[in-house]
Amino acid sequence: MKETGVTIWFTGLPSSGKTTIAESLAGVLRGKGYKVERLDGDVIRTNLWKELGFSKEDRDENIRRAAYLAGVFTRNGIMTLTTFISPYRELRQHARERIGNFVEVYVKCPVEICIQRDPKGLYKKAIAGEIKNFTGISDPYEEPLNPEVLIESDKEQIEDSVSRVMDKLKELMYI
Repeated sequence: MKETGVTIWFTGLPSSGKTTIAESLAGVLRGKGYKVERLDGDVIRTNLWKELGFSKEDRDENIRRAAYLAGVFTRNGIMTLTTFISPYRELRQHARERIGNFVEVYVKCPVEICIQRDPKGLYKKAIAGEIKNFTGISDPYEEPLNPEVLIESDKEQIEDSVSRVMDKLKELMYI
């Protein structure tokens, strides 16, 4: 097993494709012998910090905690793939600074496409006013200004997106 630790931080609107791309990337990396851990926003909230809601304060705390956990994995030689909406630039920057070995992947997708893809029907509920503070509808998403990788998930195949992330990891000498 190889011992390179890095956090690959996927960010983007709900249903933009973060989890799908990260899962595919995880398979590729594991196939090459890397230790890989996945931190998914929904899974983390369900299993580790159920008490957090979706206010600005709770979202910030969610990302602070996730960054801490990703940092622990990263410094122990694990490739950590996170999939958090992480809508605020300031908190993504905090994660970058806290973790060190950090690659930001912005999975960009028009909200209209995200609404069509939405497997849980959350956009529909947010549009109807049933869900408050929903990113992309009633709460802002601050696009990354300089992500290491920009994926336009409505315009490219998953395999191409994964290849582009792999190319960036090679360029940055993480793999």
